[in-house]
Amino acid sequence: MTDRRLRIGFIPLCDATALIIAVDKGFTAAEGLDIDLVREVSWSNMRDKLNIGLFDAAHLIAPVAIASSLGLGHVKVPIVAPFALGVNGNAITVSPALYASIAAAAEGNVADPLATAKALAKVVATRKARGQEPLTFGMTFPFSTHNYHLRFWMAAGGVDPDEDVRLVVLPPPYMVESLANRHVDAFCVGAPWNSVAVDLGIGFILHFVSEILPRAAEKVLAFRSRFARENPEQLAALVRAHARAAGFVEEAGNRDEVAAILAAPNRIGVSAEVIRRTLDGRLKVAPDGGVRSDPNYLLVGRDGAGRPDPAQAAWLYAQMVRWGQAPLSDEMCRAAMAVFRPDLYDDALGSAAAVLPAAIGAFTGPIFDPGDIAGHLSSWRIGRVPAG
Repeated sequence: MTDRRLRIGFIPLCDATALIIAVDKGFTAAEGLDIDLVREVSWSNMRDKLNIGLFDAAHLIAPVAIASSLGLGHVKVPIVAPFALGVNGNAITVSPALYASIAAAAEGNVADPLATAKALAKVVATRKARGQEPLTFGMTFPFSTHNYHLRFWMAAGGVDPDEDVRLVVLPPPYMVESLANRHVDAFCVGAPWNSVAVDLGIGFILHFVSEILPRAAEKVLAFRSRFARENPEQLAALVRAHARAAGFVEEAGNRDEVAAILAAPNRIGVSAEVIRRTLDGRLKVAPDGGVRSDPNYLLVGRDGAGRPDPAQAAWLYAQMVRWGQAPLSDEMCRAAMAVFRPDLYDDALGSAAAVLPAAIGAFTGPIFDPGDIAGHLSSWRIGRVPAG
């Protein structure tokens, strides 16, 4: 299909699975594509290399694609996402000391995000009264699902994430070391790094993001809009290869092979056993071996997860507005939703997929309506919505 090798960047995370399998199992080659997969460390590197054309496509955190298209936080470069690489997959991991404090303060089950958010508020208040330093939480980027998931959870319990705690940016592979060195008290990151912290005995997985938002858009296969316009056949071929790879991953009988491929040092580089737990949605959540299961922990392809949902883009845009990163604008909301391209997904695969309900629910608050961002924002007491 092309004489030119395409360069695609990825971060060592389990939601890059469909991309890695598409290349390493030969699904892209079967579509006539020659792919060079390049492992990156940080989302800023990924964004910049995609935006200036060093990458033809990228495993990209969904809010970064939206922010780039809206010109938020950096130069404006329109991005399109015709394939969703991962739905869910994040988790909030806390140090043993913070887990003990939250568990002691919780009124109710510590598996309940509302109970732990309220308990966190008590811990924060106690620390303030004692003159202690604020708790520090790691997240991967200002325009990131991890940032918004942490903020949504904290604020539900009365914690102001800008006033009561510190939020710091760390590349995903550095989260575990930062927790071990006590540079952070907790973090939100994608798999497998939460499990690595638990296995090392330095962290407890407090919540899966699927317990906070049952269906949360996470990573996308992102292209510059110009590339998509000028190379429609290559884009469609990549979507087909990824759909085939996602189907392969979701077959239980293939999971050991998939985990072994992902465990390679030039891919994710952690043990195949940890990756297998992630793919199965059965994770060790405590150093003593306690396990929690959720079949929706990470959706790679099943239940329509590969088809981008513009309502999810609207939710992410609403979080940008809530936390003062973007103005409230119908035009900007439409532009955000236009980043997610189910039409390109459908065209590449030859038929329209079943359209999922647009409503997005969470562990607290009303169902999200992408047609009423202002109503969504008015539901919350804590936020940074720009005046206007």
